[in-house]
Amino acid sequence: GSHDSFSFYIDEASPVGPEQPETVQNFVSVFGTVAKKLMRKWLATQTMNFTSQLGAGIRYFDLRISTKPRDPDNELYFAHGLFSAKVKEGLEEINAFLTDHPKEVVFLDFNHFYGMQKYHHEKLVQMLKDTYGNKMCPAIFAHEVSLQYLWEKEHQVLVFYHSPVALEVPFLWPGQMMPAPWANTTDPEKLIQFLQASVTERRKKGSFFISQVVLTPKASTVVKGVASGLRETITERALPAMMQWVRTQKPGESGVNIITADFVELGDFISTVIKLNYALDEGEDDTT
Repeated sequence: GSHDSFSFYIDEASPVGPEQPETVQNFVSVFGTVAKKLMRKWLATQTMNFTSQLGAGIRYFDLRISTKPRDPDNELYFAHGLFSAKVKEGLEEINAFLTDHPKEVVFLDFNHFYGMQKYHHEKLVQMLKDTYGNKMCPAIFAHEVSLQYLWEKEHQVLVFYHSPVALEVPFLWPGQMMPAPWANTTDPEKLIQFLQASVTERRKKGSFFISQVVLTPKASTVVKGVASGLRETITERALPAMMQWVRTQKPGESGVNIITADFVELGDFISTVIKLNYALDEGEDDTT
């Protein structure tokens, strides 16, 4: 999976997202475009678009949705500090891949909502219906979802929705069925300790599970590396240690399930995660 999957595109002309603290809002109001260009280096956690990510093997997408202040069209956008593409365009791009590859399955995890009222959620739910229709798998018990089951039903999309709205719509899986513990650290050693403890403590049944192999910059980190950005300052330097942890994992009920990262094309992240599947016991029916 990819972390902040949509952030390959950050619109520097857009206003600052409503979730950003006052300090960031003030920074941009004083320094304008220059501030946004610097922010982009720290907000963009991916370089590949949805189609390229899918082609490379990514099947889980971390999606954060926002309204835009004073937007006359009342559109929904992906957002991470600044705004990204329109949600409708991203969903259609993913759907085009699924139509061309009818045996592929994706997880769409809508886990943050900013500036959204009830009617915005209704709009998003309708957009999902219009785009994916019967491709969406209704929410059932997680351990019942095998690839064989999905192929038989011709389902290709599992939509996780971290809002009470999920309880009212059959094809929305409640957010608690896709927990994603967050280490919130810049230290690779602390991250690995956190990841290991999280896997050990995860519930055996009833939900999927995300291991976020992601380092989070502090304000001081950003100030020191303001011109270089997230990839150069943090991700590339920590990559060897993080990949060593991934390589030593075992998949299955008591191990890892979904693994997400920034800049998924770096190193051999995608191929390493895919190879973990072969560690599952031969003939095991549980392909969740």
